[in-house]
Amino acid sequence: MSAGERLPGTPVPMHHWQGGGGVSIAGDTWGDPDGQLVVLQHGGGQTRHAWKGAGETLGAAGYHVVAFDARGHSDSGWAGPEEYTADFMVEDLQCVIAGLGGKRPILVGASMGGGTSLIAIGEGTIDAAALVLVDMAPRIAPEGTAKIQAFMNQKPEGFDSLQEVADAIANYQPHRARPRQLDGLAKNVRLGPDGKYHWHWDPARRNNRRMSDYRDRLSDAADNLKSPTLLVRGGLSDVLTEEGAQSFLKQCPQAEYVNVKNAAHMVAGDRNDIFADSVIEFLKRTVPAQSEAA
Repeated sequence: MSAGERLPGTPVPMHHWQGGGGVSIAGDTWGDPDGQLVVLQHGGGQTRHAWKGAGETLGAAGYHVVAFDARGHSDSGWAGPEEYTADFMVEDLQCVIAGLGGKRPILVGASMGGGTSLIAIGEGTIDAAALVLVDMAPRIAPEGTAKIQAFMNQKPEGFDSLQEVADAIANYQPHRARPRQLDGLAKNVRLGPDGKYHWHWDPARRNNRRMSDYRDRLSDAADNLKSPTLLVRGGLSDVLTEEGAQSFLKQCPQAEYVNVKNAAHMVAGDRNDIFADSVIEFLKRTVPAQSEAA
């Protein structure tokens, strides 16, 4: 099942892996297959395409980089309503890593993907060489998450045009310049049999967890962090506030911190240049590109 037909111009995935419960997981890779593996996981409502610039930059630096669509997103398969929990997401992550040779990875996760990464490492499911959390920590602001939910819940009946889609995104991200052309929106929506444009994600995935329980689980996982860790916050973010970031840094004193000015919650998309440079500088010191070469 999916949200509808892929629009012309939507990039075709380079790879498919079988995730938890047999769900198909779609992804792209960049860089040296013998280099240190870096796994990029996007946030809720995003796609693997959010990492394209960062993936290319990290790949050019010698790393083997993969970005994949989370279950229920973009070109990955949909699952049952009860199969969008963090445990299923961690299992998908394990499957992708195994499909790429099972090497000890660096996990880079934004928002939802950061939560998956933190739980996978903190609960001992995945032995990672390093962790990069992007605008994600156990203490996140409910006001910011409410805005994300409101954005994702709008127009369940679908949009009449790509211009209407562009307007919705612009209203949610007023700090970004509007695109001059609408072609780039093709990867964010699908054309339904009703002739309307629908978001690429499965609506059922949004109602699968109690946020208080999830935050407690993230906090418990953070208590167990031993890997080299970098927290990257968007300076304009209303999801991870400065107070939330400092709370995490007190909990994990070994973690490093970068605050990216003029970037909001979607840090890599807003300021990929600063983001990629910050991550590469951190990784070159902690886990060089060839340190885990097969």
